[in-house]
Amino acid sequence: MQDSSNTGGSDWSIQDVARIAGTTSRTLRHYDDIGLLKPSRVGHNGYRYYDGATLLQLQRILLLRELGLGLPAIAEVFHREADPVAALGRHLEWLGQEQQRLARQAESVRQTIETVKAGGQLMAEDMFKGFDHTQYKDEVEERWGKDAYAASDKWWRGMGAAEKQEWKSHAEELGRDWKAAAAAGVPADGPEARELAGRHVAWLKSIPGTPAAGSGGDVRGYVTGLADMYVEDPRFAANYGGADGARFVRAALHSFAAQYL
Repeated sequence: MQDSSNTGGSDWSIQDVARIAGTTSRTLRHYDDIGLLKPSRVGHNGYRYYDGATLLQLQRILLLRELGLGLPAIAEVFHREADPVAALGRHLEWLGQEQQRLARQAESVRQTIETVKAGGQLMAEDMFKGFDHTQYKDEVEERWGKDAYAASDKWWRGMGAAEKQEWKSHAEELGRDWKAAAAAGVPADGPEARELAGRHVAWLKSIPGTPAAGSGGDVRGYVTGLADMYVEDPRFAANYGGADGARFVRAALHSFAAQYL
């Protein structure tokens, strides 16, 4: 899992790495124990030391943890991606998108606060800047076509502020219920997960332009395809508490689709 290239001739003690990376020696030892991050060498006194290549590996681990992935999922990512530079490039692109989105949200909230303090009129469109459904535009068009995205985009932009907020609240409630079920360890093919999957499919059917919304569409393929995306893309997985939660949602939706769609 570690790249053999070196990014410099120096190495750092485990205490130094823990301090620099904002983690703990105990965490680094745990990563070593599970084979996720091996030190570049171990001194005769048993102390662990890390070179530039292992620091690069640690940076990737911390980035993926920030995206909500669990340690087993991170190990899978490392197994699939041999080129750390290419992987970091994808992380950087995602972080840039998140930075822009959060900046828009922060500005939106700041404007709302200032407007409320001044007793002014709130503008609905300004209140929802940064809460942007278009971040998935490319994925939707690639998988289901431009017409699907155009229809759902027209539907979204046609809603008023209260309708948008109600829809988002419903989606957030569904996400919280998925997280709670995953944390409770309920079976993915059990009645509780089945009820959640049914709600999820009904929610998907409420979005115009999707294969689930119209008659004759491949509802089963659409649902299972989305379920796979929840695991594959950290942006989706974050909605369900990270990779482990996303895998639970995927298993539940696949089970539901096999029986009812």
